[in-house]
Amino acid sequence: MDENRLWQKLAAEFLGTAFLVFVGVGSVPALAIARGGEAPFSGAELGVISLAFALIVIVTVYVFGYISGNHINPAVTIGLAVSGKFPWKDVPGYLIAQVLGAIAGAFAIVGVLGQAAVDAGLGVAAYSASTPIPQALFAEFIGTFLLVFAIFGVIYRKAAPGFAGLAIGFAVFAAIIPVAPVTGASINPARTVGPMLVQQIMGGTVAWEQLWVYLVAEFLGGILAALAFGLIAHTAKDRAGAEKEA
Repeated sequence: MDENRLWQKLAAEFLGTAFLVFVGVGSVPALAIARGGEAPFSGAELGVISLAFALIVIVTVYVFGYISGNHINPAVTIGLAVSGKFPWKDVPGYLIAQVLGAIAGAFAIVGVLGQAAVDAGLGVAAYSASTPIPQALFAEFIGTFLLVFAIFGVIYRKAAPGFAGLAIGFAVFAAIIPVAPVTGASINPARTVGPMLVQQIMGGTVAWEQLWVYLVAEFLGGILAALAFGLIAHTAKDRAGAEKEA
């Protein structure tokens, strides 16, 4: 049987999420340290951060995709489970592996950049006090919706083979540009929680009261994207297959 064991899949999710946080989130304090100050970043710097996220997502898709599916995002895992494309029994393990990976990736940032990374905010996603909560909710929702919808599109049976990594990476790059100035464009519950926990442990400041906004928006965005894609793209053949499996 040519399928990886569950522990191998969980290890892939752990490492993939750790890579995502270390490279993507790590690019935020790295640039802040290089420029001698915190965000807001210039347009060019925002492009560099978006590119860092996109590139590491592309890499992880091709490295871990055939092992665990490379979800590396609880919103993706839940979206797949809701749509019947991922077994609910494996969801808890995936979510735990993703959060632990995000924590490990955030600690790796501190290990490489030192306390300066904590002083620069460690790339923790947050929105300013002047940003209305509905605006922050919608920003994270629409960013996550776009990402998860794109993922469902490229894994669909009619999608062109071989381009999933590039398409998902480009979707990440595109989603971050308009969302980051509002909320930091987390669009990933594990990426949200991991750096927040490490920032707190390392003595940094964390706006925990904002956490629910990110989690609600991101999970809702993932679920609705999964359902919306099925509604728009699935044919009678897909529905017949789903009924047969049920």
